[in-house]
Amino acid sequence: MKYYLGIDIGSISTKAVIIDENNIIVDSIYLWTEGSPINAVKKILKNLKHYNIVSIGTTGSARKLIGTILNASVIKNEITAHAVGTLSLYPDARTILEIGGQDSKIILLNNGIISDYAMNTLCAAGTGSFLSSQAKRLDIPIEEFGNYALKSKHPTKIAARCTVFAESDLIHKAGMGYSKEDIIAGLCKAIVGNYLNNVGKGKKILSPIIFQGGVSKNIGVVKAFEEALNTKVIVDPNSHLMGAYGVAILAHRSKIEKLFSYNISENNFSTKGIECYKCPNHCEIVCVYNDKQLLDSWGNRCENGLVKK
Repeated sequence: MKYYLGIDIGSISTKAVIIDENNIIVDSIYLWTEGSPINAVKKILKNLKHYNIVSIGTTGSARKLIGTILNASVIKNEITAHAVGTLSLYPDARTILEIGGQDSKIILLNNGIISDYAMNTLCAAGTGSFLSSQAKRLDIPIEEFGNYALKSKHPTKIAARCTVFAESDLIHKAGMGYSKEDIIAGLCKAIVGNYLNNVGKGKKILSPIIFQGGVSKNIGVVKAFEEALNTKVIVDPNSHLMGAYGVAILAHRSKIEKLFSYNISENNFSTKGIECYKCPNHCEIVCVYNDKQLLDSWGNRCENGLVKK
């Protein structure tokens, strides 16, 4: 059997999906990036050695870095990867809501084609990392956050447009005596309101609506979305893997098969950042090495900053 590997390398978590020739998920891995995409991918490869991988696709914030190291057939942005993964399972989908570890996005679809999208990468308010920090503050496991929200009958109003203001408001409401259930439910509603007023502002959100990303596992946020939009919101069992799944499908569709060796996980990969002073651009260039051999570089805006192999 031939298998195809899709990797979504985010700032908080790294996801990997193995699909077969029928685009069926046969294995998956979800782990924390811990500030080192290279080490995260090495851990993934050590757990997937029994598959005959013939093509690899990468997406996410470190897609080019990992794509270069793995000699990937496909390197695609998150918008495309999420849309492809979603449409393969929900061909009639019209809206994708995605909230990840440090950013969020909305993708609008029309007849299986991306018609519009928006991303929020400037503020972490309402993202997974924000929710995790509030869970620690309230001394509640993040896995239980949604269950607490569902127990609330009178959600507390929380200002969640900014992480600093939200934390300050949360502490204030706790000090006033509001229950944890009401505070958490209020936080879930505030996150949804913040998302719709920023990422979804001016967008026509139509059903079927698919909710993805790590935050989609929080049933409190799912409920808040359904109440705000007054319609059902679909959460796939693999909603947290959809980017990796989509780029695995794209690797399969590419028909580009490249020789892949798992021994690559034993190689000593490193990166080096340099600044070019050959013109007023002062480009910040990233060089990727396998031991001391230069694999690739990027970041230059003109030929002056080209780092040759």
